Amino acid sequence: MALQLISSSDSDSDSDLEVLGLLSDSESDDSNNNGPRPRPRRIKRINFMHNLNDTDFTFRFRLNKPAVELLLTEIMPFVRVTSMRNNGVPPLHQLLLTLRFYALGTMLISVADFIGVSKSSAGRIVRDISVAIARLYDKYVVMHQQGADKFYSIAQFPRVLGAIDCTHIRIQSPCLTIGEEFRNRKNYFSLNVQAVCDADLRLMNVVARWPGSTHDATIFNNSVLRAQCDSGAFGNRWLLGDSAYPNRNYLLTPILSPVSDHEQRYNYAQIKTRNTIERTFGVWKRRFPVIALTLRLSLRTVQAVIIATAVLHNICRSYNLAEVSPEVELPPTDIADINEGPQNAGLHDIRQRTDLVNNYFRN
Repeated sequence: MALQLISSSDSDSDSDLEVLGLLSDSESDDSNNNGPRPRPRRIKRINFMHNLNDTDFTFRFRLNKPAVELLLTEIMPFVRVTSMRNNGVPPLHQLLLTLRFYALGTMLISVADFIGVSKSSAGRIVRDISVAIARLYDKYVVMHQQGADKFYSIAQFPRVLGAIDCTHIRIQSPCLTIGEEFRNRKNYFSLNVQAVCDADLRLMNVVARWPGSTHDATIFNNSVLRAQCDSGAFGNRWLLGDSAYPNRNYLLTPILSPVSDHEQRYNYAQIKTRNTIERTFGVWKRRFPVIALTLRLSLRTVQAVIIATAVLHNICRSYNLAEVSPEVELPPTDIADINEGPQNAGLHDIRQRTDLVNNYFRN
């Protein structure tokens, strides 16, 4: 048959003859072997749910077994399930690989070896699972008004809706074109992420799309949250922010130069109550060191990882999971510059950065 194909194609080159010889040799070898061809060896993956006790499992993956089982059930509609041919990775191992990446925050090759896949496969799995978890944002990250009493118990500050602030998530320079827009005042590349928390350290709102050089007030002024506050969606409740934000009838900031006792007591209560957002950032980053270290992923994947870890943070708070110490050394916490006021975020700056970010992510 092979000879007929070659003669019909009028090809008598040396390369074709060599290929024909190899095929003939392989066919003769197969005919001499009466036994069946050996099947490819399948990788036997470790059953971490069975082999690890609850303490070790939670330490490695940051969630306990019931939370992982629930999370797997919820993301299954969004997970691309492949066949078991060619050593395909089951959805559970895809989820555990991603959680392990969040817990270590190191190179992808480390978690790839942990599950037994290639580095490129680990990158695709982290991207796909992060996007799937981020789809649960509307279910687990919700603005609510049930925390006023708990906020009041901290320092007797009434009618508090939540505490708001921004934190920098380190990234590598995204590209030469607009890379410098992501360099923050601390001189490293980052996304400036806005978040609101309640008194139980749960995240109620997360915005992860602005370059590190963007001012906190600029992010808030261009957020959906500001439009909701302007429309009176939260009634007479207050957000508490630092001096980087403008003082409004729904957003209270500290008095920069308090004189009277009333002003000093106000500042004490405001700062102590607002400190919940700083504690939330600390718990969030210690549980998932990937957002405390430098993320070396594409911008869209970085955004998905940030939102996904926010969802997982709230799941951990719902399960009352104890804080897990990080396995890696984290960089020192960034201290907000309280002297940087909202006057630095001018109208030109707002329009320029808004157009830049919208055009970049639209493309």
